[in-house]
Amino acid sequence: MNNGFVNRIKIILEHYDLGVSAFADKIGIQRSSMSHILNGRNKPSLDFVMKLVKTFPEVNLYWLLNGKGSFPEDDDSTSALPSVTEAEGISNKNASKKIEELSNTNSNKEISKIVLFYNDGTFETFNQKKQ
Repeated sequence: MNNGFVNRIKIILEHYDLGVSAFADKIGIQRSSMSHILNGRNKPSLDFVMKLVKTFPEVNLYWLLNGKGSFPEDDDSTSALPSVTEAEGISNKNASKKIEELSNTNSNKEISKIVLFYNDGTFETFNQKKQ
């Protein structure tokens, strides 16, 4: 996360006409944590990002993280799309069976991205280097 992420947070603050303290209170984080993120001292945690998106569902997660997409999110972009579990007919009971079936498929697909989530709420993304 870099200056772009901080700038997108500032756009959200302006859009909702909120100060830093009010924003921190609204999403349920410490005011000092918000200040540290905006000043570049700390990187935002996954918990911070998820609280922000949960509190402000109009914020496009992809836009927030990458700067691509739109804010506020277009009304038609995701509201009409079913969730992955609905589209695939996956329930909690048969999810592991479905995963096993998918892992047993033999294909020429290559891994392009790996995301690691840590128990402290942070995450790392690893992208395949193009040769």
